[in-house]
Amino acid sequence: MSLSVEEIEQYHVFADQLADASARAIMPHFRAALDVSNKGEQLYDPVTVADRAAERSMRELIQAVYPDHGILGEEEESFTGTSPLTWVLDPIDGTRAFITGLPLWGTLIALNDGQRPCLGVMNQPFTGERFSGSAQGTWLNGRPLRTRACSSLAEATMMATSLEIFTTRQQRGAFDHLAHQAQLVRFGGDCYAYCMLAAGLVDVIMEASLQPYDVQALIPIVEGAGGKMTTWLGGDAQHGGLVLACGDPQLHDELVSKLTALGPFG
Repeated sequence: MSLSVEEIEQYHVFADQLADASARAIMPHFRAALDVSNKGEQLYDPVTVADRAAERSMRELIQAVYPDHGILGEEEESFTGTSPLTWVLDPIDGTRAFITGLPLWGTLIALNDGQRPCLGVMNQPFTGERFSGSAQGTWLNGRPLRTRACSSLAEATMMATSLEIFTTRQQRGAFDHLAHQAQLVRFGGDCYAYCMLAAGLVDVIMEASLQPYDVQALIPIVEGAGGKMTTWLGGDAQHGGLVLACGDPQLHDELVSKLTALGPFG
């Protein structure tokens, strides 16, 4: 369903309430002693009481205010509502940063209208930063953001969360091929890196092994700031997998062409 600007704004206000609720659940646990469980099979995928408490707080609020809406979250089973609208939640994107005391994590909240994410919020309560995006634009604490022009990979700052997310030889080879051409490569940003791209401080993010809740809130933030975010081959990124984000759409199209020539990726 297509939402009006007024409806998007109404849901944006509610997304801010979800961000506030998750922050109250998370912050007592940041830089505190934590029991950490590993729910991963191939990759280390830690989860803490903060992750679970934050998602539970957001789910309870959604179910109280919009009981007909669906919910897709990282820590609990998905709920299919009678409405086409679905909230997509990642209570702590960047749990590995969280458990090591680094502020490179955030709560991701997306509203999917049944076709694609139309609203995204990334909340970082420790730094006091809230990024939000929609077709109307992208903002940091109410201040408009724009990506920067960068038409050449040789002049680009490129990021990925880690090398271990590239799980096949072809994926790793494709990343290395592009990374060797970039001016600067940095690791470890998780969702924060995409927000820095929206702010005009990063040019390219190339990742793999992502889930829908890892990306759906970030798509409106990147696109609302003027960037482009797709799969490596230029498809819809909302389902995760191999994801490419660029601040400059011209550079994005060039990298998709390069990656298409390098594929398939196993």
